[in-house]
Amino acid sequence: MAIQNISARSPAFSQLSSGLRDILPLAAGVAVYGLAFGLLAAQASMDGLQTGVMGTIVFAGSSQIIAVERLVAGTGAGAAILAGLALNLRLLLITASLRDEYSGRPWWQVLLGVHLATDENWALMHAMRARGHQAGYWYLVGGGIGLIAVWVLSTVAGAGFAGTVPEPKALGMDFAFTAAFIAILRSLWSGSTMVLPWAGSAAIVLLTGLLTPLDPTWTLILGGLGGAVLAGVLNDD
Repeated sequence: MAIQNISARSPAFSQLSSGLRDILPLAAGVAVYGLAFGLLAAQASMDGLQTGVMGTIVFAGSSQIIAVERLVAGTGAGAAILAGLALNLRLLLITASLRDEYSGRPWWQVLLGVHLATDENWALMHAMRARGHQAGYWYLVGGGIGLIAVWVLSTVAGAGFAGTVPEPKALGMDFAFTAAFIAILRSLWSGSTMVLPWAGSAAIVLLTGLLTPLDPTWTLILGGLGGAVLAGVLNDD
């Protein structure tokens, strides 16, 4: 009854709780590739605490996966960070599209909203608006809270579980990174507007990989930058 009274008095609380509730089906999928990331992090000699801290601070599934995969490949921390940043450039477009939601808010709310903005809760917020529901800043934050909680817990669980597996390759767990990344790519697809940016990014990676002596990390960075620029140009409204 107390929660109902708070919700009735506070539209912000109502939207936050709605966002948290509505994101749960999507969060179940996040948990699956969170476990896979935890297994990969363990291969990079990261323990549960380190994995959880990284997930809390970075909170970017695809970027975390590519960065840790680069660490496992032995490319070094600098190259791993750059690869992760390049892959996550699309979030600049997402946060830019939310400028009306952030406008006029205290700095800490802006930082919180930027940190918790993901493909999933951003898309869900717009889907709910299209159906005529109230879904603004606090709806986005509620969804983000649900996602970050599931992501951190599942990655920590994956890292802990990895310690009980003596030989991941024997169980096919060395494929966990690839499977998780495929799942993430599917969740990022938002329609035909993604065709040219994705194709352009893939072409850049393939051409630089085949025609230059660059390390694969740098081909990924160039591909991410090229795809982000192309998406920005094509979708400049």
